[in-house]
Amino acid sequence: MFKFRNPFKELEKHEWVILITSLLIVIVSNLLAKDPSIFTILGTLIGAISLIFIARGDFFGQILCIIFAVLYSLTSLQYRYWGEIITYLGMSAPIALVSAIEWIKNPYKDSKAEVKISKMTRRKWLILTLLTALVTSVFYFILKAFNTPNLLVSTLSVTTSFSASVLMFMRSPYYAVMYGLNDIVLIVLWVMASVNDLGYLPMVACFIAFLINDAYGFISWTIREKRQALNM
Repeated sequence: MFKFRNPFKELEKHEWVILITSLLIVIVSNLLAKDPSIFTILGTLIGAISLIFIARGDFFGQILCIIFAVLYSLTSLQYRYWGEIITYLGMSAPIALVSAIEWIKNPYKDSKAEVKISKMTRRKWLILTLLTALVTSVFYFILKAFNTPNLLVSTLSVTTSFSASVLMFMRSPYYAVMYGLNDIVLIVLWVMASVNDLGYLPMVACFIAFLINDAYGFISWTIREKRQALNM
């Protein structure tokens, strides 16, 4: 079982570089923005930190994801991005919670902070595809009923975010690929919002930083998957 410890002590030098670079992007973008929201500042900082730990397969990142989901939803509320609010509070946060439990229950050997990576089977891919199609269809009509701005992009965000969350629960490296796609969708979504209010530019910078972290996450999990397979 995982044990409580200081997760920051376990970060490697290159991970500190990625983390500090991400935080600098987020901090500078917030300083340059006009009257940035406290929810935006805290949310983007916590979100950036969470991803470096998820890239390590560390359940601590899932805990931070839950906090990020709440703060990000409060930022989304200001622009009436109902899809983001419903997605993160109703889907991402709960899945992050069950994923944290799943990761704690499935450590790699006697590791204190590394989850055992699981192989994706055809059955798992089929289940993921069917669930994603169902969730996307339902959310499209919900978001349409709420007159959500940029409806199609918001719906696509639901698709990529849900797929990524489920893959993370399944302990698959491909979670990072789907979250990377989600980052690109959200960059577009918040660029659209920034056209009307430059105060949302920090969210654009936030998801650029997230994209960097998710790219590292896929590389990290791929390496860990090969190492775990050799040491079985």
